[in-house]
Amino acid sequence: MSDASVKITEIFYSLQGESTTVGLPTVFVRLTGCPLRCGYCDSEYAFYGGERMSLELVLEKVAAYRPRYVCVTGGEPLAQRDTPRLLRALCDAGYQVSLETSGAMTLEQVDPRVIKVMDLKTPGSGESQRNLWENLALLGEADQIKFVICSREDYQWAKLKIDEHRLAERVGDVLISPSYGQIRPRDLADWVVADNLPVRFQLQLHKLLWDDTPGH
Repeated sequence: MSDASVKITEIFYSLQGESTTVGLPTVFVRLTGCPLRCGYCDSEYAFYGGERMSLELVLEKVAAYRPRYVCVTGGEPLAQRDTPRLLRALCDAGYQVSLETSGAMTLEQVDPRVIKVMDLKTPGSGESQRNLWENLALLGEADQIKFVICSREDYQWAKLKIDEHRLAERVGDVLISPSYGQIRPRDLADWVVADNLPVRFQLQLHKLLWDDTPGH
C-alpha cells in the first residue's frame, strides 16, 4: 500500500446528506478530478487542485474522526488509478464504506464489501451518453442506483429505465431526487406517488442544512 496515493480535495466529518444512510455521521473522502461536466454538479471545486496523499495518510486522517461510516466521493473517485486500493484499505480497517460514482467508470475493481451508490445520468444532466450500462451487472442488493431529475422529461426517462432494466429488483434501493433549483421537490414527490414508482424519494439534507457549503 505504501506506493499508492490519491489526490484529495478534502476529508471532513458531517452528516450523510443522501442515500440510504442519510442523516448518519460520516467521514467524507472527496477525491479530486472528474471527466464529466453534469449541468447540476455541486462539487465543481473538486475538478482541479487537491493534494496528493498516500493511502496511509488518508487512513490516518479518517481514523482521527473515529467514524463508523466512510463515504468516498468526488469528483469521480474511480477516475484515479489507486481508488480501488483505497476502498479496500478502508474496508479492511472495519468501516462501512460507500462509494458515490457517476456510473461512467467501470466498477470491476471495486471491493465487493463497498456499498456502491451509482448515478444513472438523465438527459437533463447533459451527460447521459456517458452511462456505462455494463455496470448494472456489477451491482447487487446492497447497492443503490440514483437518478437526479431535472424535468418532467427526465422523470419519464428514469421511469422507463427503471422498468426496462428491472432496477428495483437489481439493487437494494433506487433513489430519486430533484435537481436543486430546477424542479419543485413537491412536483417530483407527486409524480412518484401517482405512478407508485418503486423508488426512495430523497432531498439532499446537506443543502437544506448548510446550503451546500464545501466541507459539509
